[in-house]
Amino acid sequence: MLSEMKRLEKQMDFIKVVDSLKNIDRRSYILDGSRNENDAEHSWHLALMALILSEHSNGQDIDLMKVIRMLLIHDIVEIDAGDTFAYDEEGNRTKVQRERECADRIFNILPDDQARELLSLWEEFEARETKEARFAASLDRLQPILLNHGTKGRTWREHGVQADQVRKRNEHIHEGSETIWSYTKDLIEDSVKGGYLEE
Repeated sequence: MLSEMKRLEKQMDFIKVVDSLKNIDRRSYILDGSRNENDAEHSWHLALMALILSEHSNGQDIDLMKVIRMLLIHDIVEIDAGDTFAYDEEGNRTKVQRERECADRIFNILPDDQARELLSLWEEFEARETKEARFAASLDRLQPILLNHGTKGRTWREHGVQADQVRKRNEHIHEGSETIWSYTKDLIEDSVKGGYLEE
């Protein structure tokens, strides 16, 4: 059993390591278009979205705290693996392996019980088999679409992303929330009509 101080030191080591998440830029731009969003901002935004939008989850008895915990840790693996752009076919071929290696390294900085807990949460999010994971994943997919819609498709246009790619990539949103999927489809169609997402 770890002494209290040794346990605290391991927890602090983890907290210092995950500060690096602030340095991982995503492809999405923040809504004012001034710069790219980083992973820490993305995770915070999703946790806040869960707090505000949980009433729209398909599972009415959803464990909101579990959803928030998943969203706060889901991208920690990108500290080592980097942010893999959703529409990067080459990068997505190695994504699972790269992220798994990072998960094993970073979560195991923590005391064993917390390492197991966070690794289990991350695996649950990735598997999308529980109502909490499906809702968390639906928010993770919605948020970049919100940013793209608000920046007139800036990331989509820069990378030549087509409407069918966006629909296909995000269709599982309905598994977490039919309401949010309906809203997302409207955003996609509005982006097509606005000329900043090509059909």
